[in-house]
Order: sequence, then structure tokens, then C-alpha cells
Amino acid sequence: MTLQGRDRRALLILVAALAVGAVLYFTSGSPSVASSAKAAAPVESIERTQKRLANLERQAATLDSKETLLKQVSVELADREKALIPGDTAEQAQAQLLQILKRVAGAQNPPLEIGQADFARPRSYGNAYGLVAVSVTMNCHIEDLVNFLTALSAQPELAATEDIRFGTSNPKQKIIPIRLTVAGVIPRRLVPVQKGLPTL
Repeated sequence: MTLQGRDRRALLILVAALAVGAVLYFTSGSPSVASSAKAAAPVESIERTQKRLANLERQAATLDSKETLLKQVSVELADREKALIPGDTAEQAQAQLLQILKRVAGAQNPPLEIGQADFARPRSYGNAYGLVAVSVTMNCHIEDLVNFLTALSAQPELAATEDIRFGTSNPKQKIIPIRLTVAGVIPRRLVPVQKGLPTL
């Protein structure tokens, strides 16, 4: 069997291509061998893994004490939040705050009479709470006001005096007209979300 010229040239080109391919293959390394070597290489050393395991064990050992502390803080927070001004809306909370003021005023000796009441817009108080405020007017002696404020601070609800304004007193009876603003703490969900830019 004799090869024609065209077949000889094709065979020579094939041999030359195989020779170049073999040289490239052995000088750069086999791609499959290189990739399998990379896959088999360890990602982390044994010492590093042991340190990580020891760190995780230390964290797990403190987990029980952290859970106990979390339960204790949750119970304490629930007890404190019982003192929030009750209500399903901010308006109901404001009405409850006014009732607290009337209750404390009626328990004074002699009972104090609350006059006009004005409600301020509810506002946020930190990240988790809000405030409602009620301004009331009353006429009383200064010692009656002191007793009223003392009794108000002893109430279980979270309410405190925010502002006191004194009018001109009656010199004969020593009765002072007073405008008192009291704020109470409510859950943040009761504070309406303001839309748009705040006005200056």
C-alpha cells in the first residue's frame, strides 16, 4: 500500500501537531491533574479547625447563662411595661392619662378640681416607646400642688410632670392658677407615622 502525496502531507501535519501538543501537555501539567490537586488540597489546617472548635465550645458554654439572663430581662421588661399608659390608640391613652390626673386630684384633701384639658400630639420617645401629653388647668394653694405632684409620682403608671406654669395668685386667698402638663409613656405602635417633610 502506497501513500499518495496528499496523505503524506496530512500525516506529517498530524505528527507535528501531536508533537507540539505533547510538549505543551508535559510542560504545563495535565489540566485534570491540576484541578484534582486543587480539589484535594485542604482548605484549613487541623490546628485552625481545632481553634475554631474550641471557640465554638466556649460560646456554647455561655449560652445557658445568656438564655437565663435573657429570660430575667424579659420578665423585668414585661413588669415595667405594665406601667405604660393603657389604650388601643393614642387618643385612648390620652383619655386614660386625663383620668389618672382626675383620680389623683379627687383623692387630695381637699379634692382638687381640674378645669380645661388640652391634648398634645403624640410623639416618639426613643426607639420603642411614645409619649402622650395632657395639659390641665387648676386653681389651688401651693401646698396642694406639692401634694398633688407627690401623689402623681407615686402612681403605678409611667407619667411625669413635663411643664408647670403659674398665673397671678389671689393675694387674699393665696390660690394660684396653674397650667400643668403631664406626659405618659405609651407603646411606640400607638404613635402615628408622620408623612412628608417636617414643617419648620
